Amino acid sequence: MTTPARTEQPPAEGVLAALDSNPPSSFYWYLALLACVGGFLFGYDTSNIGSALPFIPYHLSSFATGYLVAGASLGAAVGALAAGPLTDRFGRKSLLITDVVIYAVGAILSAAALNAGMLLSARTLIGLAIGADSAIATAYIAEFAPRSRRGSLSLIQQWMITVGILVSYIVALVILKLAPGSATSSGWRLMLGLGALPALLGLALRARMPESPRWSMLKGHVAETGRALKLLGIDMSAEEVQKSCAQLASSERERVRRKKTLWTPGVRRALVVVCVFFILQQITGINVPFYYGPQLLSNFFKGGTSTAISAAIAGVEVTAILGAVNVVATYFGFRWIDKMGRRPLALGGYMGMMAFILLAALGVAFMTGVPKTVVVMVGFSFFITSFAIGVGGTGWLIQGEYFPTGVRGRAAAIGASVDWFANFAIIELFPTLNQRFGLAWVMVGFAFLAVVAIVFIARYLPETKGLQLEKVIAIFDRKASEKRSRA
Repeated sequence: MTTPARTEQPPAEGVLAALDSNPPSSFYWYLALLACVGGFLFGYDTSNIGSALPFIPYHLSSFATGYLVAGASLGAAVGALAAGPLTDRFGRKSLLITDVVIYAVGAILSAAALNAGMLLSARTLIGLAIGADSAIATAYIAEFAPRSRRGSLSLIQQWMITVGILVSYIVALVILKLAPGSATSSGWRLMLGLGALPALLGLALRARMPESPRWSMLKGHVAETGRALKLLGIDMSAEEVQKSCAQLASSERERVRRKKTLWTPGVRRALVVVCVFFILQQITGINVPFYYGPQLLSNFFKGGTSTAISAAIAGVEVTAILGAVNVVATYFGFRWIDKMGRRPLALGGYMGMMAFILLAALGVAFMTGVPKTVVVMVGFSFFITSFAIGVGGTGWLIQGEYFPTGVRGRAAAIGASVDWFANFAIIELFPTLNQRFGLAWVMVGFAFLAVVAIVFIARYLPETKGLQLEKVIAIFDRKASEKRSRA
């Protein structure tokens, strides 16, 4: 692990100003990637079940099938809630290390499952790690990232999720094509169990990462803060670090004194905005193509005499194409988030999602043969593109940057938990909705919810591009004060 060339900072500037203005070196990007290893595992472990599902030999009821697909999401909601107070008390690094250990154990147990109950339990365990990591990763990044690149660095979380999704489908294709006869024996176990490898790699690398400098400052850990700053290329004296630690702690105490609590009306308003954004992000249907894609899309691509294996391969192939679209499109969100801002990208993303899910619905409802296949694929591809550019990464970004350091872990955890409960609900309900109303009408429902999201963002989502992290909450404090004065 290499560290960047160090930049001397004027003592009067302070640690927070130095963190906000220091040009990001390659070490910043390395550290963000390392923080987002859980994002890769999140994408891999929540998507590989769609490829493995047709070959799992255990008897599963309709509810159990839905839980097998979405059970990781339920575990994630619990994991996120548990991670919040723990990470605010014990630090970001210790929880990030614990997460990858749980990932690895869950993946190994999934591969070794002896019955349906053991498999369902292992998926829930994986979910605990997914949720905990999703609650911490972007908060950790926000606490060291310079304000001019905070959006780009935080969007690495979403990009790693998309890469994990794509890799899960590539792994499934390799297994099904090279050893199709093993699909119902060792094949599905390999699909689920290989997630342990990147988790163990993440464990080895995360053990060497620095603690969040802002968390260390708040806790008064002067030496630990100094070590983190040096790794980030910022040279400051111990006296200046100690002074900045005292100033940050004092400002937090002043907030508590004035408001009687860290959970001020502004913090609560910010939390509501993040939670509603996450709910809308999930219930507009983005994960349906990835969780159920191999089953849904194989019907459009399999031949007339296809076998179960060839149908599964067709479904995985087409979903892998959508996964590749997701990876490429997320790159543009990564490039534009700090230039265009959070609001414009989110508004444009939901407008695109609304338009293209309606296009796919038209294809499903009124077309047949090759035209149907083309229209559905175009609709799904640009639906995913719109989400990836404007919606997916924005949720994780605002989760990390909207809250003060003293409650960032807990507030981000609540937001992540709401995200996962919403994810669980839509994925659990989708088979029933699809059966009752048909795929086309379910898509129309997603389009309507995208309109709701557009109205919400236009009214409640502030622009925070380029703001110092400690000044973001002031926007919500001001809005909350205006609301009280009008009441």
